[in-house]
Amino acid sequence: MSTSSVSTGCFVFKPNTKKKKTSSLSLDDHFTHGCKGAETSDIRFRLFHDLWNKTKTDIEILQDELNKKVLDSLLDFTRKCSITRQHSNWASQMRASEIPTAALMLGVNVPDHDMTFQSLSELLQQSVTPHVVSVQAKECAALKHLMKRVLERLMDTLVAAADDEEEEEIEAAALQQSDTPVHRSVHCSLSVLCEWYNTQTKKSSTPGKKRSSPSKDQYPPVVIIFKDLEAFNQKVLQDFILICSRYVERLPLMFIFGIATSPSTIQHMLPHSVSSLLCIELFQSLSCTHHLATVIDKLILTPKFPFKLSGKVMQVLISLFLYHDFSVRNFIKGVQLALLEHFHSQPLSVLCCKKKEALRNLAQLSHGDLERIRQLPSFTRYVNKQESQTQVQLSGDDAYLKEVCHKLIKDLCKYHKNYYPMLRCLHALTSSLPRYPLGKQIRELHLICLEKNVWETEDYQSAMKLLKMLAKDELIALLQKCTEILQPIKSKMMKSAFVQLEDMLNKFKQLDAGASEVVRFDEESLTSPLKNFQKKTDLFQLQKALLEMNESRRSKKQSPYENLRSDVLEFIDNLVKSHLPPPESQTLNEVCYYSSSSSVRRHLNATPRTSIQAALSSPYYYLPNESLQTDDGSVSNAAPDICIVHKLHLECGRLINLYDWMQAYSTVVSAAEGNDPDSDNFGKVDDVKHARFIRAVSELEFLGFIKSTKQKTDHVARLTWGGC
Repeated sequence: MSTSSVSTGCFVFKPNTKKKKTSSLSLDDHFTHGCKGAETSDIRFRLFHDLWNKTKTDIEILQDELNKKVLDSLLDFTRKCSITRQHSNWASQMRASEIPTAALMLGVNVPDHDMTFQSLSELLQQSVTPHVVSVQAKECAALKHLMKRVLERLMDTLVAAADDEEEEEIEAAALQQSDTPVHRSVHCSLSVLCEWYNTQTKKSSTPGKKRSSPSKDQYPPVVIIFKDLEAFNQKVLQDFILICSRYVERLPLMFIFGIATSPSTIQHMLPHSVSSLLCIELFQSLSCTHHLATVIDKLILTPKFPFKLSGKVMQVLISLFLYHDFSVRNFIKGVQLALLEHFHSQPLSVLCCKKKEALRNLAQLSHGDLERIRQLPSFTRYVNKQESQTQVQLSGDDAYLKEVCHKLIKDLCKYHKNYYPMLRCLHALTSSLPRYPLGKQIRELHLICLEKNVWETEDYQSAMKLLKMLAKDELIALLQKCTEILQPIKSKMMKSAFVQLEDMLNKFKQLDAGASEVVRFDEESLTSPLKNFQKKTDLFQLQKALLEMNESRRSKKQSPYENLRSDVLEFIDNLVKSHLPPPESQTLNEVCYYSSSSSVRRHLNATPRTSIQAALSSPYYYLPNESLQTDDGSVSNAAPDICIVHKLHLECGRLINLYDWMQAYSTVVSAAEGNDPDSDNFGKVDDVKHARFIRAVSELEFLGFIKSTKQKTDHVARLTWGGC
C-alpha cells in the first residue's frame, strides 16, 4: 500500500478481501480502560448510563415543549395552505403562481437547528403530509444537484440529471453485472415529480383502500425545507424557485426557509421578480438565551439530579455558550462530558446517585474506597473539627466511618433540597431591583453562591438596602412569589419558612388605616415648626427651628410597616445564611460535584495552534517511536520531514532563504540516513530530498507558519514569533 513516486498523482489500491476483525470491546470496557478504582467501574458505568439517559429524556421533552409554539404555528400554516388550495380558494387568497413559504427565524445558534428541523419533519409527516424533504447548501452547489436531491428523497429512487452521462453508464453497467434487481434512475425534472405525485394520490384515494392517516388530506402538500438559506447559492435558489412557480398549479409545493440572521436575507438573496413568486409568512422561534435559561433551570438547578457542576465548570460552559456559538446543544454536550469525566475519574462517584441507592453503595465500599474518603479535603476539614477521640475512630475504624458517612450523605441531600428553593427565593427578591446587584438571570446568582458566601458580598448588602426602601405593595408582591416557590417543597425547613412567611404576609395585610393615621400625625408634627417660617423671623430663630426639626426626626419612632419590613428582611437574611453556603463547605461534596474546569476547557475549547506546535516540536508524544525521543527538548534527525523543517525555521529570522533552508534540511536528513559526514555526497540535495523538502515547506505554509513574500523571490516570511 505504498508508492515510491514523489510526483503528484492518483494511485488506486484494491481493497483487501480479508475482512478485518472488528473490536469486541464494549462501551463498558472502554469506560474501564484507564479509570481509577476499576473495582467499582461497572457500577459507576451503570450509574452514568442511567443518569445520562434520564437527563437526555428530560432534555428532549423540555425542548419539545419549548419548540411547541412555533412548530404548532408552522403546522397550522401548512394545513391552512393545503385546505385553501383544495377548496379552490387559492385564486382569492393569492396568485396562482405564488408558492406558500414559511420563513423560520432560528437565530445564530446553528448547531441547534438540526434538532428543530428533525422535530418539524416528523410532525409534518405525522399530521400533515408524507411528502417532506430537507436539503442543505453543501449538497446543492448547482441547480441539477438541488433538483436531484429533492426528487430522490421524495420519490425514494435514483435520479439522473440531464448531463450525467457518466452516471448513466455506471448504472447500465450495474444493471448488466448485477443479479439483484436495481431501480433504474428517472429523469431529473419536476414534470416527473408531478406524474409521481398524481400516481401517489390516486393510490391513496382508491376506493376500498384504507388511508394511512385520517388527518391527512387527499392531496397533501409537498414541503421542501431549506435548512440554511444564507449558505445557498443565490443563482441556484432563484432558478429553482422560478422553475417551481411554473408547476405550482399541478404540484402543491410549499417552502420552509431556515434563517439564522434576519428576515431581510430573503430580500438580499432574491430579486423582486423572484420573491414576488413567494407568499411569505414569518415565524420566530424561541431565543437561544431563553432556551439555555430554561435548560439550566430544569436540569441543573434542581435536587432531582444528583450530579452537580462546580462554579468554575459552570462558568466555562456558559462562557463557551455566550462567546462562541450560542448553542444549547453544545452546552448539553459539555454537561455530558463533565458527567462522563466525573464517573470515570472519581472512584467515589459510586455514591453520586439517589439517597437510597447511595446508602446501599456506601455499605458495600471497600477499605480502599474508605481510604479515599479519608483523603477528601472536605472530610479532612470535618475530622479536624472533631474531638481527638472521634478523630482516632474516623481514621482507623471503617465501621464507624461508614456510620458517619451515612449521616453526612443524608445531610448533603438535605442541603440540596433546601439550597435550590432558597436560591429561587433570593432571585425572586433581587432580580427586579435597580441595576440588578445579584444578577438578572438566576444562573448569575447561582455562580456567586457556588464560589463564596453570598451574604458577605457588597452586592448582597446593596440588594438588602434596596429591599429596605421598597413600598408596601412591592414588598408584598415579592414575598408572595417566595411563598409560591416554597409551598410545593416537602422539606421540613422549607415548610417552616413557608408558614412564617405566610404569617408575615397576613400581618402586612392587617396593617389598618389607623396605623397610617398615626404616621400622618407624626409627619404633621415634624413639619409644624415650618409653619412659623411664614412669619417674619431672624437668623437665630431659623437656626433654632431647624435644630428642633433635626432632633424630632432623630427621635422619630418607626412605623408598624417599617418594623415589620425589618423583621421580614432579617428573616430572609437568616434563611440565606442557613441554606446558601457554597457547596465546598459541605462534607463529601466531591462525591457529586465535578470541578475539573481545565479538562472541560481542553476538550471543548480546543487550541489547534498550540497542539500543532506541540506536535511539531515533540513528535514523540504523538508517534511513540523510541528513535524520536530526546532529552534536551530538541527534535531528532529521524523525525518526520515537517518536524525537521519546522525546527530549522525556528532558528531563522523574519525572512528565510529557501536555498539555505534546503541545504540545512539535506544535512540533517543525510545524518539520519547514516551517511559518512566526510563523504562528498553528504548533505547533497538530490531529487527525492528536494521533493520532500518542498512538500514539508508547503505543509508549513498551509498551517500558517510561513508565507511567500514579494521582498525577495527566493525567500519566505515567518508568521510566528521568535528567531533573530
